[in-house]
Amino acid sequence: QHSNQCTIACHCSLLLYVAFMPVTFVVKFVDKKKHSKDSVFFRDGVRRIDFVLSYVDDKDGERKQERRRLYEANLVNVGLELEIEDKSESDDGKTYFVKIHAPWEVLATYADVLKIKVPFKANDIPNNSEMPMNWLSTPFRLPEHIMHPEPDFFTAPFDKSKTDFFLIGDKDTFFPPSNRNRIVYYILSRCSYLRDECGDRDKKGIKRLLNNGTYTAAFPLHDCRYWTRSKDANCESDRYSLYKHWAGFFCFFKEQPLNLIRKYYGEKIGIYFAWLGFYTEMLLFAAIVGTICFIYGFLTYDDNQWSKEICSEEVGGNIVMCPLCDKKCGYWKLNSTCNSSWQSHLFDNVATVFFAIFMGIWVTLFLEFWKRRQARLEYEWDLVDFEEEQQKLQLRPEYEAMCTNRKLNRITQEMEPYLPVTSKCARTCLSGATVLLWISLIIACIIGVIAYRLAVYAAFASIMKDSATSNLQVVGPYITPQLATSVTASCINFVIIMILNLMYERVAIWITDMGEGQGERASPILLGFSVFIICFIFVNYYSSCFYVAFFKGKFVGYPGNYAYMFGSNLRNEECDPGGCLIELTTQLVIVMTGKQVWGNIQEALVPWLMNWWGSRKARSHPESLYSRWEQDHDLQEFGQLGLFDEYLEMVIQFGFITLFVASFPLAPLLALINNIIEVRVDAWKLTTQFRRPVAAKAHSIGAWQEILNGMAVLSVVTNAFIVAFTSDMIPRLVYMYTQPDGEMKMKGYISSSLSVFNISAIPLANKYRDYRYPPGHERQYTHTMQFWHILAAKLAFIIIMEHVVFLVKFFVAWMIPDVPSEVKARIKRERYLVQEYLHNYEVEKLKIQLSQNGHNDCTCPPMIYPSLPKHEMLSECL
Repeated sequence: QHSNQCTIACHCSLLLYVAFMPVTFVVKFVDKKKHSKDSVFFRDGVRRIDFVLSYVDDKDGERKQERRRLYEANLVNVGLELEIEDKSESDDGKTYFVKIHAPWEVLATYADVLKIKVPFKANDIPNNSEMPMNWLSTPFRLPEHIMHPEPDFFTAPFDKSKTDFFLIGDKDTFFPPSNRNRIVYYILSRCSYLRDECGDRDKKGIKRLLNNGTYTAAFPLHDCRYWTRSKDANCESDRYSLYKHWAGFFCFFKEQPLNLIRKYYGEKIGIYFAWLGFYTEMLLFAAIVGTICFIYGFLTYDDNQWSKEICSEEVGGNIVMCPLCDKKCGYWKLNSTCNSSWQSHLFDNVATVFFAIFMGIWVTLFLEFWKRRQARLEYEWDLVDFEEEQQKLQLRPEYEAMCTNRKLNRITQEMEPYLPVTSKCARTCLSGATVLLWISLIIACIIGVIAYRLAVYAAFASIMKDSATSNLQVVGPYITPQLATSVTASCINFVIIMILNLMYERVAIWITDMGEGQGERASPILLGFSVFIICFIFVNYYSSCFYVAFFKGKFVGYPGNYAYMFGSNLRNEECDPGGCLIELTTQLVIVMTGKQVWGNIQEALVPWLMNWWGSRKARSHPESLYSRWEQDHDLQEFGQLGLFDEYLEMVIQFGFITLFVASFPLAPLLALINNIIEVRVDAWKLTTQFRRPVAAKAHSIGAWQEILNGMAVLSVVTNAFIVAFTSDMIPRLVYMYTQPDGEMKMKGYISSSLSVFNISAIPLANKYRDYRYPPGHERQYTHTMQFWHILAAKLAFIIIMEHVVFLVKFFVAWMIPDVPSEVKARIKRERYLVQEYLHNYEVEKLKIQLSQNGHNDCTCPPMIYPSLPKHEMLSECL
């Protein structure tokens, strides 16, 4: 009987299963279609996805499976909630996704640890920053809800024990997504993937798990597709707003929504775009003045007396110049350099001196006004009390893993890892040796380019001696051996720079990891302050310009006693009779423009092509099935050197427009055009082509500020030397002011700047560019007194220009305070209010506690927290 009952039960169960089986599958199918996976929430539609991990199951990945199991178990133990998407649900059928949600308790705990500032009262300080004639800026403005996406509040560091003090409306939205992913990443970076009893401090952190292949990616989610708003009403769609109002190229004339950038990406990325925008605005003034100086050179084209002499048949046509190279080069007439002489006047004129002085002052104004702008952002973004020391106290997981010793931190009174002095010295020596090796490689490349210039000039001279290029209709007359050598050498140098530039990144990361880098600040921004980067970039990008500006044509010798490169048969280069300035201009234009064009193409095209190829299969899926985490997984990672490369690109450009601007007044104009494009390209790629980076705080541009200050000081020196030694400005002025009849005319200047050398085979005396006594003189071929007068004038000009510009720079820096007085007053007011509200909060809290403890029998009022007069509180706060 018992057996029959079991049989009947089994049959009934089977029938019920069969009967309902189709219904079950239909329900699942319908749910999958109705529930869009393009969402930033768990399947319940309530818990927000704060972070996503992805991995692929390997056939022989048992160790990885164990690491993942323990790591995810430890994440759950610290309070995080996980939801796993099976590989069958993924686009490629191989990838698992682990979605992470941080509940309120976890967020509150770590917000307290990280001292994240949160609002406690609406800001009641009136904003009196209205500018006169503000209506003129209307076409450049963005909508108010884009420029100011959040109300302005007074804020204070979060304290979990005082949650009722803060303006907590909805706990699910109190912490914005940028703070949520920052907190989760902090946990992920410190969570171990071993059991507690193993005690191996090395084995922890998501970075190690990514490096060893346990996970393939870790990233926070974008909140929607960039071209359309999210269909979920609870989603902010800030990405769409950024794309529409910021990342489009046709928004180039609009202001940047810095507050929205900060809200979505964090303060570190926000401060970069604030600096880039301010730098671009300041370039406008430099570009206007530089263009005026160039126009002045163009308008005074016909007043150029020395170029007229070079081009005339009476002067230039009768002067036979000595060969510019041995064997293959022949004698040539001075008027063959007519075109280059006219071109040189466009940049080598009186306005050049004015512009060099102007740029020395402009740099100071730029840096000082940026400090004021930065101070205002610090106040508006609640970074006034943000100390880098707080981040230094948060040890990097990589640094902790590197250290085997521990010592007491005098500030926190806790034991922390540290590297002994011997280990630091060994790492420093190894890093220094690597630096020297790479700089030696760069110098060898530069010497190779110089050797190319010397060797190929003779080849071009022999090819063009019969005017082989004169058949070209337009450009033929302008192509000379000097121009051909300069352009080809500059292009080769540019290619070498780009190749070396691709190689430095890996070495830079390795150098930094070898260093101390114990704080969170030891991230890519500190690379900018490392000796390796400064030396490498300086030598790599600027060495060729320094060679043309300060070495070419300075160590030539004279006919019969020429100087040769390292004892070889390659004779040192001479400058054109019009000077080396036009060649420096050519070098600067090719390297600077080529770097900017190539950089923008590379930044925009490469990630777009990689994303297009990576998501080719998923594009055929319906939107509801192409999940938000898969969409972001198919994007490019915002790498370790993401912001560092952006800063570096702009700092290199800053060097070009300051260090050598005396040779090319249009450099700021080219930089301005590039930066207008650069802002939008950076915004476009960050919004559309990259995964959302983890939000990070920064109250300044960091070490780059000191690098810019150093370049600003060096630029005064280099421009003074360019005007004095590379340009012909000083020799012309000396000649004009030393005319015996007192008339300041330039007639005869060309003949006075050339020296004579007799060759018996040619009836006319040959000339070369120098100031030496002629043959037959008792001091033949030694420098004349005119040479020493010009040299004294050059040195005097350098000293005077440097002292004048430095005096004005220091005076301007002293006159302009780093922090605006209005911001100082607001900071004091806010600190006062914070102290007052905290005091009142503690008093009210104490009253409630006493009332709950039955203090009614006591007739004395609580005086533990007496009410202080306001002026006492204010003075204490100040």
